[in-house]
Amino acid sequence: MSGTVVMDEQMMKRALTRIAHEIIERNKGVEDCVLVGIKTRGIHLAERLKEKIESIEQVTVPVGELDITMYRDDLEKKHTTGEPVVHSKNLSLDINNKKVIVVDDVLYTGRTVRAAMDAIMDNGRPTQIQLAVLIDRGHRELPIRADFVGKNIPTSSSEKISVELQETDQFEQVTINK
Repeated sequence: MSGTVVMDEQMMKRALTRIAHEIIERNKGVEDCVLVGIKTRGIHLAERLKEKIESIEQVTVPVGELDITMYRDDLEKKHTTGEPVVHSKNLSLDINNKKVIVVDDVLYTGRTVRAAMDAIMDNGRPTQIQLAVLIDRGHRELPIRADFVGKNIPTSSSEKISVELQETDQFEQVTINK
């Protein structure tokens, strides 16, 4: 995708390494922590954080995938043709009495995170929910902030942030497009 590159592959790796260290530090280790990646790119970032945390702490961190489609408050806008596809809302891991760290690529209005929190609460009762994002671009519509941020990139409402990952796009970069 064209646009101005604001993070290349090395910058993304460094940001994820820093986030992994911050997660460990804030939680005084990773005991009782689970990573939950928001589909699509959040799950890949969660897997990368898991690997980094495990290499630092030598402890396995469970990772779950969360599809928040049915929790979106703009479902009607997103699916204008036909019926929406119902995806499983169940997480594949136990989140009861765990610190759940939600992982996503871009934090924008906060609506995706709100939907993720609703889905998580429908799946159990965590002791805490934290948020890790690769990019925070501002423009919040809800009172939500990330606990761990790879990079703050102030944008205008007309600009678009694109996160490209090897797993989904065969390329690694973050671009800003007018």
